[in-house]
Amino acid sequence: MTLTLTQAACTVLLTADPLEKCRLTHAFAADWRDGRLDGVGDTAPPARPARPEKPQLLPFKAMPRRSYGGDKGRIGLIHALAHIELNAIDLGWDIVARFVAEDMPKAFYDDWVRVARDEAIHFEMLEGLLNQLGARYGDLPAHDGLWQAAEKTADALMARLAVVPMTLEARGLDTTPTTVDKLSRNGDTLTPPALEVIYHDEIYHVAAGVRWFSYLADRKGEDGETAFHAWMAERYPAGLKAPFNHEARAEAGFPRPWYEKLAR
Repeated sequence: MTLTLTQAACTVLLTADPLEKCRLTHAFAADWRDGRLDGVGDTAPPARPARPEKPQLLPFKAMPRRSYGGDKGRIGLIHALAHIELNAIDLGWDIVARFVAEDMPKAFYDDWVRVARDEAIHFEMLEGLLNQLGARYGDLPAHDGLWQAAEKTADALMARLAVVPMTLEARGLDTTPTTVDKLSRNGDTLTPPALEVIYHDEIYHVAAGVRWFSYLADRKGEDGETAFHAWMAERYPAGLKAPFNHEARAEAGFPRPWYEKLAR
């Protein structure tokens, strides 16, 4: 039986093993690209994706202080990034399946399937780095903040776009160059190349968020900046942390007044 796109998305979301989740993501992304899936469909996603037994998920404030020295520090950083990327795979598939009632164009689904595939590549790359250091994903605890953001925006596509790609992923554009520079100056030649790949892919992901948020605002006859500020006031009232990477955000098509006015 041929699956629909939303059935494929839910298959990934209900897969607990991270590497199998990545394998399915690659397979379904290729099926969608080559027209082997039976349309979008309307299969509803689970409230939460399946997760492996490890890592232990802790509240953010209960996370142990991370070491920044030597291999232990590198393992901690890479593990934290791998956890983000695993969540991001599921976020890509969740946005595909959760908001079908919005009747979005095919290009919307093309974008988020690509995002899910990119995140799978990132996770596999980071897991490979952990393995080179004698570790693996699940060895350290992790927090559940990213999926909590998904739960808080599960009722509205514009809220999801505003908070996840346009805020949380955009924050990565602000912080990654500094992290790469710091690691390189400390003699780390293993981690920076992976972060560079993630950084450049995230520009596309943020651009997809801006593009489809603007599309929805236009369709509703709303001003994009005003709509973004309204959703952020409701769903992310703490505001945004400066400094911003204006160059990368501009490359993503993110208008400066949209985010700069929300700096706290």
